[in-house]
Amino acid sequence: MQFNPGRLISTVAKVDATSIKESKCFLCTQNLPPAQLGIPCDGEFLVLCNPFPIFPEHFTISSLRHTPQLIRNSFATLLHLTRELGTRYTVLYNWPRCGASAPDHLHFQAGNRSYLPIDAEYEAMKQNGASQLAQSGSLRACSIENCLRRHITLESPDAELLQRAFGALYEVFQDGGPAGEEPMLNILGFYTNAEWRVHFFPRAKHRPAFYFKEGDQKLLISPAAVELGGICTTPREQDFERVTREHIVDMYNEVCVSAEKFAGIKTRLASSLAAL
Repeated sequence: MQFNPGRLISTVAKVDATSIKESKCFLCTQNLPPAQLGIPCDGEFLVLCNPFPIFPEHFTISSLRHTPQLIRNSFATLLHLTRELGTRYTVLYNWPRCGASAPDHLHFQAGNRSYLPIDAEYEAMKQNGASQLAQSGSLRACSIENCLRRHITLESPDAELLQRAFGALYEVFQDGGPAGEEPMLNILGFYTNAEWRVHFFPRAKHRPAFYFKEGDQKLLISPAAVELGGICTTPREQDFERVTREHIVDMYNEVCVSAEKFAGIKTRLASSLAAL
């Protein structure tokens, strides 16, 4: 758990269409605070210091164009950024109703790699009951369910192959969802020893039930990629003092897809990856 009062704005952010339309986009260059300088990246993105950091070094990597937060055609960019940032950083993607507080402006985040528990714990997770979905050529895919949050992991040194595998994964995640809408999803990307490791967390809900309660039962925790990586933040000290293990377990159970739906995802994805 991390008490981080600076995260209040993003934790309570309204991401419905009306609220977004009525507010200025804080990632557009003309709306950035004068003190928030950035480093251009590939002529398409701007690397900014996150003003309310969770990591010791925390960056927002935003598109120079005001374009929606969609991953279907931006996954190659995530892979590129992950490789360019190297072994020191993790790259994060949050879908609009899964933690992104600027759903109308494409952006990623990056932070110190060793800070997220999932990085150090991944090999143990794999050995403790992971299901192998694919292992052919240079692609490895597995599903993990024994760490409170169910997710799929792809590993490969081949960016093109990863993009094809992501296309298959995307279609499976989207199946049964609202027509024309991207699946609810968080992503964490790592790059080590000349290969990628990318974790995909299919979501069922934006926020847990305790977020909407009143009085002492309310906890302001709005899980995004960081929380799914193992660091849970809250901007209110009273929540930091009151949160229990049971709260966190319930939160993961609520916001991640159910065991039944995840079983279907695994079956369909294994079939799709076999056809690559």
